[in-house]
Amino acid sequence: MVRRSRFLFLFVTLFSYAAWPAATAQEAGAPVTLTVAGKSNSAPWIAASGATVAVTWAAAAGGKSDIFVAMSRDGGATFAAPVQVNTVAGDGRVGGEIPPRVALRARAGAAPDVVVAWNAKDQGTEIKIARSADGGATFSPPVSLQAAGAAGDRGWHSLTLDDDGVAHVLWLDHRGLAKPAGDHAAHTMDAAAEDGVAMAQKSSLYYATLGARPGAERAITPGVCYCCKSAIVALPGGRLVSAWRHVYADNMRDIAFTVSRDGGRTFAAPARVSQDGWSINGCPDDGPALAAGADARVHIVWPTVIPGPEPMGALFYAAMRDDTGFTARTRIPTLGAPKPSHPQVVAAGAGRVVAAWDESVGGVRSAAYSVGERHADGSVRFAPATRLAAGGGPSSYPVMAVSNRGVLAAWTSGAPGASVIQVRQIAAPGGGPTAVQ
Repeated sequence: MVRRSRFLFLFVTLFSYAAWPAATAQEAGAPVTLTVAGKSNSAPWIAASGATVAVTWAAAAGGKSDIFVAMSRDGGATFAAPVQVNTVAGDGRVGGEIPPRVALRARAGAAPDVVVAWNAKDQGTEIKIARSADGGATFSPPVSLQAAGAAGDRGWHSLTLDDDGVAHVLWLDHRGLAKPAGDHAAHTMDAAAEDGVAMAQKSSLYYATLGARPGAERAITPGVCYCCKSAIVALPGGRLVSAWRHVYADNMRDIAFTVSRDGGRTFAAPARVSQDGWSINGCPDDGPALAAGADARVHIVWPTVIPGPEPMGALFYAAMRDDTGFTARTRIPTLGAPKPSHPQVVAAGAGRVVAAWDESVGGVRSAAYSVGERHADGSVRFAPATRLAAGGGPSSYPVMAVSNRGVLAAWTSGAPGASVIQVRQIAAPGGGPTAVQ
């Protein structure tokens, strides 16, 4: 059966945050904690541009989630009080594969652009986006990227800003699974009774832009895996690279990608990143991640299962050779659990990349990372995995960005219902790891 995310979609009154103190200074290797008091804090995303860092996350109580952003002006050493972005109380629909996303763009002589996109549940499910022109102090009223009343479910979005400040948003859209209005019998959809390949043809990858070149939503391709996160990066010259989990014949759940060379006006036909041989009639809730370095080299990490008598979950890395394909996959060393999940990747400079993920070790979810270094032959070799957080408590869904201080990671820390967001430097500006305190 296709798995569906389970969340409660209720309303709450707006949370007052005016009296919040800023986060305390970060000691070397020690995390900064971001939290909304009295709420469960989870599903972070992080973006950086030089010394400016933005972290967005969801703060929930009673099944109702609001979207917050906290800004740093010193590379992630300290953070100001968080600002609420959503204006419909409790409309955030959030999970580890559906985090709110934030993107930054530096502007000469002005505060950086800060853009946040999130999955909302109001009258229906929407992808909403809001922009700040004052460095995250205030946000414009949110805009929905769907036509009013768009049927069906949608989410699992990704966001990037190009050099012109145009926001490019990608998401999975399942309006093709919705029953026609007024039809309560003949077109009833029973997900368990239909093959996953046929189901996937009713779900599509959608795309829209907002900014100086706004573009209405449109479908790029059908055949997407129902609830694995998508990824998109913008490169100089109007290039965009997007990735998602696709459903191929025989329910092969491989990662696909597409490239635009004209700022999203057109996209090439989707192609496989790798043929992994993993067949499953269901969605693993576990998608790919992309990153682009200063040299415009595109990196991808993804989770899959290595088939065999004893199937084993694994994470893999590849780099884009050109706009038509990726290098052969390289396995990333993990902590040894059977199913490492939810990977992320950043380009750390000096030929280095950093991958992060989480996995269940001894029954406790643990976030980890590995630094990969590119060698003269072009291959990338990863160091042994390092736990992201000290202590024995749960840590999950790590995300990363590169500031002027090096690689920063943010993750959800603590038990559900009492979790907080933690942020720490994990690699110096050259890419070398820092110790966990």
